[in-house]
Amino acid sequence: MIDAKRRTLLKGSLGAGAVGVAVGAGLLTPRAVLANWPEAAFKAEDQSTALNDLLGSDTIEDSDKVKIKAPDIAENGAVVPVTVEGEVDGAKSISIFAAGNNTPLIASFEMSENSVPFVSTRIKMAKTADVVAVVQTPDGLLGAAKPVKVTIGGCGG
Repeated sequence: MIDAKRRTLLKGSLGAGAVGVAVGAGLLTPRAVLANWPEAAFKAEDQSTALNDLLGSDTIEDSDKVKIKAPDIAENGAVVPVTVEGEVDGAKSISIFAAGNNTPLIASFEMSENSVPFVSTRIKMAKTADVVAVVQTPDGLLGAAKPVKVTIGGCGG
């Protein structure tokens, strides 16, 4: 039993060492992975600017085809569960905003043409505000908003 654990440790150490050498030699560069990251959109301080930087437009059509599931009251603003579903064909992306945050763009998910436009995640909210979901379609941007009250200290009131 001890030999098996030792072998596992040695294999893991050799693998980690090989990756470390590759990174040190410049064969693996993290910058190449993050090359298309929309940094300006995630650093934008208002929703309109973030939408323009991310999707090229800030014109959102309110639609009942975009469904947001989030709690009415979030007792911990650090972990607010949010689910977004778009009942549309050809959705290109789903973006989630927390209007009360200093940088409102929380997440953006790109969809393949055959995927179901559905995402579920946990977001961080600085204060009571609307959670806004934007679904990018071939015809434009569809959106919906849901108010979420963030309580202080998790007291439920």
